[in-house]
Amino acid sequence: MEAYLGIDVGSVTTKLAVLDKGSEVIAHLYMRTQGNPVATVQRGLEQVRAELPAGVEICGVATTGSARYLAGVIVGADLVKNEITCHAVGALSYVPEVQTIIEIGGQDSKIIIIKDGVVTDFGMNTVCAAGTGSFLDHQAERLNMGIEDFSRRALESRTPVRIAGRCTVFAESDMIHKQQMGHRIEDILYGLCQALVRNYLNNVGLGKEVRPPVAFQGGVAFNRAIVKAFQEELHTEIVIPPRHEVMGAIGAALLVRDEVSISGRASGFKGFGISGIKYHTSSFECKACPNVCEIAQLSHEKKVLARWGGRCDLWERNQGN
Repeated sequence: MEAYLGIDVGSVTTKLAVLDKGSEVIAHLYMRTQGNPVATVQRGLEQVRAELPAGVEICGVATTGSARYLAGVIVGADLVKNEITCHAVGALSYVPEVQTIIEIGGQDSKIIIIKDGVVTDFGMNTVCAAGTGSFLDHQAERLNMGIEDFSRRALESRTPVRIAGRCTVFAESDMIHKQQMGHRIEDILYGLCQALVRNYLNNVGLGKEVRPPVAFQGGVAFNRAIVKAFQEELHTEIVIPPRHEVMGAIGAALLVRDEVSISGRASGFKGFGISGIKYHTSSFECKACPNVCEIAQLSHEKKVLARWGGRCDLWERNQGN
């Protein structure tokens, strides 16, 4: 069986998806990156291999996400693609008529505007955590509850309180103040969900025309209270695609399937055996120009396998000095 592997390595979570030639997902995985993308990718490959039926041959592999270049070197990727394109392709495969994609991950969030199946605009937030999943995780932990309980209890709110959600520091202070005033936890939790939605639309979605159908993907889409808050704010139904949490990986797999089909080249996939290889990651500053770029490098047995991160090629021409 021909199959195609997509790997989406984010700062908080890593996602893998294996699709057959007919675009059916035959294996997928969603796991915490835990600050070590190399080990997480290796562990993910082991787990995915255990899920695959006998006779599956990986004919193409693509990487995406914030650590896509690093992951691409490790696995021998045939295609390295940005997450905007991958999320759009993944969403269109499940919701062909989609016009707006909301994607909220652990430490960043995106909005993608699509017209006639083509990305026409997008926005990203990689600076403020107030509109991301990590903020919700932190608040759930502070209140001594799991994120699942957070969602369930937030949906029980009848009179949500308004939380100042433009900043994580102010939001947390406001939550504590509301608790001291005696407001119900359920009302504070849903108020926080509403604050996150407002922050997302006022920052990431600023100047963007949100047109239905609206697809919501990423790990935060598991939180039904956030989904409800988006529906109330946008006055439209929010579509949650199947396997929304691994949509970037699915899109990457679809893209590499098409790429391999067009090029006819054999895949550079290094195989599932790379799970046992010891890699070393490091970085240095290129001083070839005033940019002083931080160059990342990946090594194995003291041999540099790849370097990336420069805004130009000066560090290459100057041997990184």
